[in-house]
This record gives sequence, C-alpha cells and structure tokens, in this order.
Amino acid sequence: MQVEEYPSKDHLLPGTNRTLSVPAKRLLLLGVIALVVIVIFMTINLGGNIQYILIHRGLILATMLLVAFASGVATVLFQTVTNNRILTPSVMGLEALFILIQTLLIFFIDANGFRVLGVTGKFLCESALLVLFSVFLYRWLLTGVGINLHKVLLIGLVCGTLFRSISSLMQRLLSPGEFAILQGRVFATFTRAAPEIIAVSAGITVLVALAVWRMRHCLDVIALGRNSAVNLGVAYQKKITVILLLVSLLVAMSTALVGPLTFLGLLIANLAYPIMGTFRHQYLLPGVFLLGAITLVGGQLILERLLNMSGTLSVVIEFVGGALFIYLLIKKAPV
Repeated sequence: MQVEEYPSKDHLLPGTNRTLSVPAKRLLLLGVIALVVIVIFMTINLGGNIQYILIHRGLILATMLLVAFASGVATVLFQTVTNNRILTPSVMGLEALFILIQTLLIFFIDANGFRVLGVTGKFLCESALLVLFSVFLYRWLLTGVGINLHKVLLIGLVCGTLFRSISSLMQRLLSPGEFAILQGRVFATFTRAAPEIIAVSAGITVLVALAVWRMRHCLDVIALGRNSAVNLGVAYQKKITVILLLVSLLVAMSTALVGPLTFLGLLIANLAYPIMGTFRHQYLLPGVFLLGAITLVGGQLILERLLNMSGTLSVVIEFVGGALFIYLLIKKAPV
C-alpha cells in the first residue's frame, strides 16, 4: 500500500503554517460540485405550490444522501476489512434476503405486513433481520486466518440463489394484486420513503458516522493487513467485530429504506480510490459520500430534466455498477 506524501513547504498557504494536501483539495472540489448539484435539484423549475415542491424534493434529497452515505461508507469499510476492492456487502445476498422478507410478509400475513407495528416498526423489524443475518454471515466468513475471494463470492452466490429461489416459488402462489404490491416494494426507488423513516435513518446515520470517524486512523492501520495491525497494537478481532456491525447496520438501513441497490457502493467506492489519490480514510470516507451524492442527485436531475424520466435511476446504476464488477473480476483488481 502506497503512503501519501505530504507536499513540501513551498505549498504552504499564505498566512498559515499548515499545508493543503492534494486529497484535501479534491475533497473540497467534490464538496463544491455536490453543493451545486443539490442547489440545482432543489431550485430548478420552481412554480406553483413552492412549499409543497420544496418539501417533496427535500424528502427525496434526504433519502438519496442517506443512501449515498450508507452504500459508500459500508463498501469502503468492508473492503478495508477484506483488503479487496471487488468485494462489497451487497454481493453477499442481503438484497435477496430483503426480497424474501417482503415476500414472506405478503404471503403469510397480508399485503400491508406488520400493520400493527406501523411504518416505523416495520422498517426497524426489517432492518433488524437484515443486520442479524449479515452479522452472522460476515462474522463466520471473516474470523478465519485468511479470506478466500472465490469462497466468499461462492457463499454469497449460494445464499442469494437460495433466497431468490424461495422468493420465486412463493411469488408464483400470490394473487396478481399481491404480486403487483410486492414488485413495488422490492424495486429500488428514492421517492417512497416516509418522513418518519427518513428521520429514524438520519439518526442512525449520524451515530454511525460519529463512530466511524473516531476510528478513521485505526482503519488506516487495519487496511495494512491483519498481521501488521496486530503488530501495531490494534485489538484486531474487537475492531473487526465493531466494523462489521456498522457495515451491517448501514446496508440494512439502506436496503430497508429504498430497496435493493447491489452495485451502488461498488461503483462509488472504486471511483473514490483513484479520485482521492490516497488510502487515508479521513479523505476516503467523506469522498465516497460526496461521490455518492453527486451520482444519485445528479443522475436523478438528468433523468427528470433532460430525459423526461425515460428511465429509472436504480436501473442505470445497477447496469453501470454491474459492468464495473465484471470488469474488476476480469482484470483481477489488486487485493
């Protein structure tokens, strides 16, 4: 792993005694781009009931920012633990489990599922189930001596196939009306999240962000590998457990909030590495979030204003991310 070099004293800012590194400049540029895209998204073609439009767009914007943070940060953390840029939490079949849960709810209960719990209760129950599954799976895979890429991908493929097969069998037994409701739930969209769910997700995101930011320097050491981290005094097993819990929580929250998005994290994480030009997590973590925000908000803006909603953002992201995943597998990305 290459270590970023600090610029010489010739690059000191006038009137200061600190340097502005290249990653910091790039992070600042991404922040400006993200802010411009957000302002355009919120203010373009305002007319009619401005208050209603701003509230509606604000909810969509909040949903996209939450998903951008959850998908991007979870992927970077997972790739840091596994020391591999191909693996993502979503490859492990978590989205297939989400579809299975939605199918089971409609098949055994009713089209509204867990109605007595309300929207927030249903969201929390779905997130809890996804967290339990992912923690069990990741803990089992990553507590060994080493990590075999083919083994991890195979187990993720088997789990995903199993869940999809059970879901497909039950979906064939549903009535046409129930099947239509199910399709609306399992198809990723950024416009259906209720305000109370967004508020709960925002609270979870803030807590996770604070926890991850406090570990940013420890993450740099963990990225060096298990042996190096242990030799440098990191409580490796304890830290890995905490990181996996945070990853599971982020992925579960994102999936329960908008639906399955398998390749979004892979896409923005693999863009963040070359753009930021460093492996330091104090730059990677905010960088991947800003890239996710630019991708989602900018993509939604293009689809709405330039393409007249002739496509769906989630479909475009999955197509591009899937193509990148195949490319990385063929090229055997460095681990």
